[in-house]
Amino acid sequence: MGFNEKVHAYIAARYYIRLTETFGRRGKLAFIHATEYYAEQRGRRMAQRAIRDGQELTLDTYLRYGEWKNTEECTALGCANNGRVLAHHPDYMKQVTVCPWHTQFAEMGAEEAGETYCLHLDNSICRGFNPALEYRVPQNLNQGVCCIHLVRDAGLGEGPWEKKPEYIRDFSFHCAHSYWAYREVCGAVFGEAGTALSEAVLADFEAEYGREAADVLRSYEGYNFNVCGD
Repeated sequence: MGFNEKVHAYIAARYYIRLTETFGRRGKLAFIHATEYYAEQRGRRMAQRAIRDGQELTLDTYLRYGEWKNTEECTALGCANNGRVLAHHPDYMKQVTVCPWHTQFAEMGAEEAGETYCLHLDNSICRGFNPALEYRVPQNLNQGVCCIHLVRDAGLGEGPWEKKPEYIRDFSFHCAHSYWAYREVCGAVFGEAGTALSEAVLADFEAEYGREAADVLRSYEGYNFNVCGD
């Protein structure tokens, strides 16, 4: 198996588990902060590309400038992200019934990690893109039968909202971004103990996916994830 959505979820889950086991409530707060930090970086990269292309930072643009798409691996496993737009005007509402991140969290027995991650991820991506868009996720699959994504008074057009293929990044990039964003926050909050925890997460990752995959994450050390770089 190559890098895909489930591998990406594994990194977040292992950080959550190690942070909460090691630092308790402070660890959970650091995980939330790191998730938001990671997600806002993604949103800022999307906004930078949109501005460069002369696009307004609307929800229409946000939906077209996302950086990922379903991988063939997760599609073959039957857990690829499956969602549909329930309403687009005046409020945007989307329902997601299948999600590879949810699948991975469940397989790891890390539903609490998944619930926390999903409560803070998408709204933070959108906040990084344009904080004037009030994107909310009032329910996720760890809490009910589906995820609900909601933007009030979205002013959304009719679509389609096809993502721009030239701005899609593969999951080796997304996994590396996730690892280093959490590592940066862990080091800032917990100092040497946080860095040691991140090394332990990387060791977990290597044990699960192999040395070659772990070396891909290592190769991104020092990369500036705040800018689009393309």
